[in-house]
Amino acid sequence: MDKKQLKKAVEAIIFASDEPVSINRLEKLFPEVKKAEIENIIVGLNREYQAHAFTILKVAGGYQMVTKPEYHDWVKQLYAGRTRPRLSTAALETLSIIAYKQPVSRIEIEAIRGVNSDGVLGTLLERGLIVIKGRAETVGRPLLYGTTDEFLKYFGLNDLAELPKPSEIEAMLKKQETAETVVPEVSTSEASQLNKKNGEE
Repeated sequence: MDKKQLKKAVEAIIFASDEPVSINRLEKLFPEVKKAEIENIIVGLNREYQAHAFTILKVAGGYQMVTKPEYHDWVKQLYAGRTRPRLSTAALETLSIIAYKQPVSRIEIEAIRGVNSDGVLGTLLERGLIVIKGRAETVGRPLLYGTTDEFLKYFGLNDLAELPKPSEIEAMLKKQETAETVVPEVSTSEASQLNKKNGEE
């Protein structure tokens, strides 16, 4: 495969995926190509996209083609009426504690919040935003909780190193809580599938 074909193949894979595509996954798909070369291809594609409404963003340790923020209001019109259950204030508060304190036990979370958190933890586990990381080496060996890749995708982060300051995340969580329709950087594959569906109706 020549370089021109390789670039198109990498672009097609990222475009078609609903989830971020990790560099390890791309290396497995193109075993003859070095990691650095794949990364350079993505950088080159983004240079070509400068005049376009989309870009390739690094999210949750992988690459995803998304619309640029300045076009979100337009894209929201495609998603009119499509909402996902919003997180409650308690869930957002608990999630922020876990994000900064992880791995953290329920007892530690409740000590900070001052209220029982069983139900909230169950909701966050069900949503896939947190996961049980193990048990603490203390009396009773309580479960320890941490965030997931789904958490990173939910907030548009590549990794935990990109977490904002506590004051900034509080504002971000409040914004997430009050949003009626959730359209972060919208995946181009999701938008194209929705557009196709609307055309069939």
